[in-house]
Formats: sequence, structure tokens, C-alpha cells
Amino acid sequence: MRYRTLGRTGIEVSVHCLGTMMFQDGFNPDHEDCVRIIHTALDQGINFVDTADMYGQGESEEIVGKALRGRRDDVVLATKVHFRMGEGRNRSGNSRRWILKAVEDSLRRLNTDWIDLYQVHLPDPSTDIEETLSVLSDLVRQGKIRAFGCSNFPPEEIVEAHHVSERRGLGRFRTAQPPYSILARGIEASLLPVCERYGMGVLVWSPLAFGFLTGKHRKGRPVDLTAGRAALRPAFFDPAIAENTAKLDAVEQLIELATDIGCTLPQLAVAFTVAHPAVTSAIIGPRTMRQLEDLLEGAALTLDDATLDRIDAIVPPGVNRYNPSTAFPPRSLADTALRRRPLAERAAA
Repeated sequence: MRYRTLGRTGIEVSVHCLGTMMFQDGFNPDHEDCVRIIHTALDQGINFVDTADMYGQGESEEIVGKALRGRRDDVVLATKVHFRMGEGRNRSGNSRRWILKAVEDSLRRLNTDWIDLYQVHLPDPSTDIEETLSVLSDLVRQGKIRAFGCSNFPPEEIVEAHHVSERRGLGRFRTAQPPYSILARGIEASLLPVCERYGMGVLVWSPLAFGFLTGKHRKGRPVDLTAGRAALRPAFFDPAIAENTAKLDAVEQLIELATDIGCTLPQLAVAFTVAHPAVTSAIIGPRTMRQLEDLLEGAALTLDDATLDRIDAIVPPGVNRYNPSTAFPPRSLADTALRRRPLAERAAA
């Protein structure tokens, strides 16, 4: 296992980060099995674990808390805040009111006194970024978190956050967590350079492109759109959709490339993401022990320039074969009221 410094925090983390989104009801509901998977990852050198309060409405955090008993000091623990937790108002978002409540809930579920990296899961247009940075800075001073970062923030909002931190004398985002894979290279154009500019650590999610780079989905083979990830996002896997055909064409070429260099497609996919100089760690999210073992077998894989050139020829730098942020569209696009003048104004004009 290789290790890198997480931005300029001075914290050393493994280049593979164990993501725990699969550890919940509906994916892997067996808590003891999940604990064994976490222990195996730690035994193989992974020291970085990422979760979120919204994964299973706290279930994933509880599993991680069980697994880290007696091993907490050796693990860099990351979690996130933003999504709705339970019923009622003011139980989501990036406000001071909610974050102060959410962090205490996460600490309790994780069975720990501190969180190494506390991440804002999504931007919140209803909350001033100064409000969010202020409460996160207070939590660092209180010792409840060691550092804080952002997840799924576009580059312009990261830049704004850094400007606010500097002007107001607040702590700043030390990390970013964007989606990144061979099939979704859009962040290479601006987000990764922005992170480099500000000395931020980057932990990327979905290096296997929502399962497209597992090798399970192949050109010319039928797809069961009622099971697994395909059931969650049928339009992403339906071979009748032209965009998916382009992804499958790329997958066939990448499988050939992986065979040529003697690795599996998932191993190639993960190794590609950590080859970028701005990327600190790639989040791997196994559901089963076998999936974890396959990925760890390729942990030492380093891609040479010739291999990276072949990947560039299949999917050019900065190009997305799909939109990796489909699940989190910006409010400016999702809310029609923000894209249309009131009818009376349009009529008057």
C-alpha cells in the first residue's frame, strides 16, 4: 500500500480509501460481514475510511464505529454532512444550526471523540458559505474535527470559499471529493487544477464509473435493469441509449488494454485515477469481500506513460462519457423558477 499526504494537512493517508456506502440495508445489510471487510482493508494497509451520515440514515456510520473499536488511533476517519436525516424541518443543509447537531450525531454513531475529516456533502444555496466555514472552524478549535473539506462542489464555489476564508480569517476547505474515472474526466479541466492551486487533498469517488468499469456490463450482452445498480439508475445502463453505447465501446477497449498489461479492468480503473498528480486517494466501495480482495490485489499497480497514452486515445483528457453529477444537479438547473422570468414579466417584455 502506498501513502500520500492529504493536501497540506500533514496527515498521511493510503492511496486507496475504503468507502462504506455499500454497508447498509439494501446493499450489504450483514453488519458482521461489513466489519470483517473493514478489518481486512485495515490489515492490508488501508488507513483511510470514508462514510457519510446519510448512508442508510446513519447505519453505515454505526457499522464503521463497531469496526474501529480498538483501532481508532490508526485510522484517518472521514464523514459528511448535508442530506436530510429524519423527519422535520432544519434537519439537513449546511447551516450552523444543523451542522452542530449533525456532528454530535455522527460522533455518537462512530463511537469516537473526533473526526479527522468532516466534509460538506453538497453546496447549499440557502446558506451563506461564511456561515458554514464559521461553524466548521469552531469545530476544529473545539477538537471535534481535525480538518474539513467539501464534496461535489464545482470549482467556482471552491474558489469563492477560499476567498471568504481569507477575507474573514476562517478555516478553509482542505480537501475536495469529486467523481472521477476513465469515463468521467471532466474535472481534469478546471477542478483538479483549482485544488492544486490551493494545496487541497483530493479523494475521488466512483473510480469504477457506477459499475461500468467492473467488466460486468459488456457490449452485446443483455442488461437486467431490475437488479443491482441498474435498478437504481436504469437510464445509465440501458444499452438502447446512445450515450451508453459509447461507454460500452470504451469498456471493450479498456478490457483489451487491461489484459495486455496483466490486470483486471477494475484495477486499471483505480490505478488510472491515482496517477493524476492532484489526486491523493481513490475511494473504493466494495460490497463484498471478494470485490475488496480484487481491488487490493492491484493496489501496487502503477501505470506507465504508454498505458496512460492508450487510455487518452480511448477517452481524451477532460472528456466525460457521461455526466457523473447527474444525481446532484445544481439548483440553477434543477429549479425551473431560477431559469424562467415570472410570466407577468415575460408578457410585459
